[in-house]
Amino acid sequence: MVAAEAANAAGNEMSLSSMVLGFYEEAERERWPEEEADEGSGTGRGGGTKNSAFWQEQRSRLHEALAKTGSAESRIRADTEEAVRQMRATPGGVCSCASRAAACRGCALRFLAERLRDAGYDSAVCRSKWPRTPEIPSGEHSYVDVVVPTRSGKAVRVVVEPSFRAEFEMARGGAEYGALVAALPDLFVARAEKLRAVVGVMCDAARQCARENGLHMAPWRKHRYMEAKWLGTPERVAPGAAGAGAGGGRGVAREAAAQGQGVHAHARLRRTDRGGGRVTDHRSPMNVES
Repeated sequence: MVAAEAANAAGNEMSLSSMVLGFYEEAERERWPEEEADEGSGTGRGGGTKNSAFWQEQRSRLHEALAKTGSAESRIRADTEEAVRQMRATPGGVCSCASRAAACRGCALRFLAERLRDAGYDSAVCRSKWPRTPEIPSGEHSYVDVVVPTRSGKAVRVVVEPSFRAEFEMARGGAEYGALVAALPDLFVARAEKLRAVVGVMCDAARQCARENGLHMAPWRKHRYMEAKWLGTPERVAPGAAGAGAGGGRGVAREAAAQGQGVHAHARLRRTDRGGGRVTDHRSPMNVES
């Protein structure tokens, strides 16, 4: 399936990453304070009956969150799947960096953003970075976004994560947690509200899983850490077509992305064609439900 292809093309290295994180969970789980009242729903400890009720609730919450998909998100997802098909069909792959890796995530993300821009979207590669705090370590993450206007005239970000499921894989997750992970799409396309809801479910589940196994929750599994990957304030790197000749460099327009809903700054982002002029989308204006 196309979603599986997206995970293979843009994030094969995530499996190795999950293995490494699983190892460090064992080695470092004592270094960070465990918060009983973490950022999630505050589910308490309990026996078998309470645990069963908890997992049933998480399945329902996840199903409800994933079912909320607007027309704009569906359209972006379909065009992203087409971009993945093009990427898979590219002879020799799409990696243009020195490593020439078969599954280079950075080059795959740039390819997806470029194809989405070719399709008429205001798309870019986003790079999030966050500092260390007493609760979580520092980190960084890259993904793709699309900025679309709403009927109210504001702009809304839609996150495109081609290896979403892999971000929640856990070496010692257990059957109940594993079932939730399996329900996640590889290719995730969603507005901030939907993404926040899904992350909340998965982080609550990860914390409960750790409790049931008598473990401390790894800091990079916590709600704040996971939200920071997609819902912080990233550096937005929009691939420009100018100067992208055969073997030539790629022009980039860097913008600071604002967080959350109603992102006014994105509405003013510009794109340039090969001649340096402004490009207008060849599609009709795309609205997101307000």
